[in-house]
Amino acid sequence: MRGEGFPPERLAAVRKGLRTLHTLELMAQTIYKFQLTRERNEVNRQLVAAMCNEMGHYQDFQIKLYEYGFRPSILRAAYWMVGFAFGFGSRMLGKKAMFRTGIWVESKAVHHYAELLETIDWDDETRRVVEKDQADEDGHINRWRAMLAKA
Repeated sequence: MRGEGFPPERLAAVRKGLRTLHTLELMAQTIYKFQLTRERNEVNRQLVAAMCNEMGHYQDFQIKLYEYGFRPSILRAAYWMVGFAFGFGSRMLGKKAMFRTGIWVESKAVHHYAELLETIDWDDETRRVVEKDQADEDGHINRWRAMLAKA
């Protein structure tokens, strides 16, 4: 198991960080899922790509949770509901609202990642996963900004 020999405080911080990232990635993928429409267009193609990327992040953190012997947060359903509200709500308000929502949510994600990278003593492999996923979030921000500029 990952984390063998870690002091209890370090394990508690890692558990909290992994649960936070896991639930936020569930929210992100749910936002994109409910922004999708039936139209065959570039916006939907980008939403599917972003959703799949977030699903990969969700899986990254679920694997890490289980490697450490932890379980996902029982509160994750609440994050799904928030994701639904942001996703469906922004879709109803139009493309610009969808792009602005994406920029706002991904900016918050980058901030959370940076804070967790700075404050938690991750093992090297988990740190690399967190850093990789953080870099992906920057890519989402750039994508939504470019699409907002064209809208």
